[in-house]
Amino acid sequence: MSVATANSLGVEPSGPKPRRLTPGRIGIYAFLIMAAVFFLLPLAVMILTSMKSMNEIRGGNIFALPTQPTFDYWIKAWSSACTGVTCSGLAPGFFNSVKITLLAVPISIILSMINGYALSFWRFRGSELMFGLLVFGAFVPFQVLVYPIIFGLSRVGLFGTLPGIVIVHSVFGMPILTLLFRNFFSSLPSELFKAARVDGAGFWRIFFSVMLPMSVPITIVAVILQVTGIWNDFIFGLVFAGRENLPMTVQLNNIVRTSTGTVEYSTNMAATILTGAVPLIVYFVSGKWFVRGIAAGAVKG
Repeated sequence: MSVATANSLGVEPSGPKPRRLTPGRIGIYAFLIMAAVFFLLPLAVMILTSMKSMNEIRGGNIFALPTQPTFDYWIKAWSSACTGVTCSGLAPGFFNSVKITLLAVPISIILSMINGYALSFWRFRGSELMFGLLVFGAFVPFQVLVYPIIFGLSRVGLFGTLPGIVIVHSVFGMPILTLLFRNFFSSLPSELFKAARVDGAGFWRIFFSVMLPMSVPITIVAVILQVTGIWNDFIFGLVFAGRENLPMTVQLNNIVRTSTGTVEYSTNMAATILTGAVPLIVYFVSGKWFVRGIAAGAVKG
């Protein structure tokens, strides 16, 4: 007899009360704690090392707490560490990454959203072929396209410029984002689209009034994917950004590889944490919405 049926008949449910802590649950908790320690241990070592002096690093245990914690190496990594021939730290690279991300993310998401909407509800002759090419483009190794892109951007005078690196990130982000938006829009009830059409709404009216308000979860997923992908990029920034627009990851590589005398592990660790801080913050802040967006249809279709 089910609980609902028993309650409707006025019969109290009987039987042993479920135990909250079972051996299986203890095993799950133990595994989760071990996995968390395993993945957080490198970050803890990096933080501890970034707050130690070089003498302490050489003579101590990597897991030992710093005897005299200091943030001097963080300040040096941000403002005065040498990146090649200049000693201006990560700050210029940070602002370059911010500019690239703020421009490339909205462009790629807006274009991909329109593509996904059109491929879902306004199918034209050859739309399936176009969608297949877009999906294929998501899996093409970008290393094989570096030279053709260099040639093309050089022809139009955009190689080594901020618009050039923004275009590259926008174009390479569009295939996977179009796939996400197309699958999400395909999961929506087609009656919404048909009702809007009966009311006389056109392409853009349906997009802005019906589809756009419903696509907040998948848009959050797209923003997270693009922000982390563009921020962590190295090869595109190194090749296409130009010397004046080098992103933070390239500056980090220059700090680590630039050494005069001994290698300052404290500065290198601080610079690495500063470079990865933005994606970490994005995931910590928006992780809940990311899961909701995925569950709302990002991987359907």
